[in-house]
Amino acid sequence: MTASPDDGAATRPLRVFLVDDQQLVRAGFRMLVESQPDMDVVGEAADGLEAVERLSVTGADVVLMDVRMPRLDGVAATRVLTERGTAARIVVLTTFDLDEYVYSGLRAGASAFLLKDAPPEVLLSAIRDVHRGEAVVAPSATRRMLERFADHLPDGEAVPDPRLESLTEREQEVLLLVAQGLTNTEIATRLVVAEPTVKTHIGRLLSKTGSRDRVQLVVLAYDTGLVRPAT
Repeated sequence: MTASPDDGAATRPLRVFLVDDQQLVRAGFRMLVESQPDMDVVGEAADGLEAVERLSVTGADVVLMDVRMPRLDGVAATRVLTERGTAARIVVLTTFDLDEYVYSGLRAGASAFLLKDAPPEVLLSAIRDVHRGEAVVAPSATRRMLERFADHLPDGEAVPDPRLESLTEREQEVLLLVAQGLTNTEIATRLVVAEPTVKTHIGRLLSKTGSRDRVQLVVLAYDTGLVRPAT
């Protein structure tokens, strides 16, 4: 089953944890996050190893995770936290668009990726959206990411995967369109159904495949060979 935000989140500020090896960057993120009445910074770490240690005793809803750090990079830290079963959503932050670590970070369990120089309103909106389990990676960015990392993806025929066996024909169709980077509105138009129906299908996909969010559905579709970059 997918992780869901704490029921008590509606009555307390959203807890954000910052991970970056540059103190000035963390200070900037802290000022931005704490300027919001519905958010609090509950901790910081200067590298992935420190993040893993601190998050074992510090509850967080969203982790802003830098990629390139000493001792333990953001991808490895994300993988450790995901394997540990953390309920926190992890947002990978990168300096360069489509950094080579981004796809690895998403496969490791991150829920989204953003550029560090994203406008403040974009970052704040992303924190709230990813906490709700919504998509943060824009469809256009998803398409570009998949093109960029085509060499890392399966290029053969689809292989049997237990996560796909329980899906209905319609659910597999929706999964295919999600993996192609279509929005809910675009999927609804393509399938000639109402948008709430698409949202229902995606909810079932998340539940049946054990995916944390929409981004993980994209990774699943490519990992299993259901779709390929040329699709």
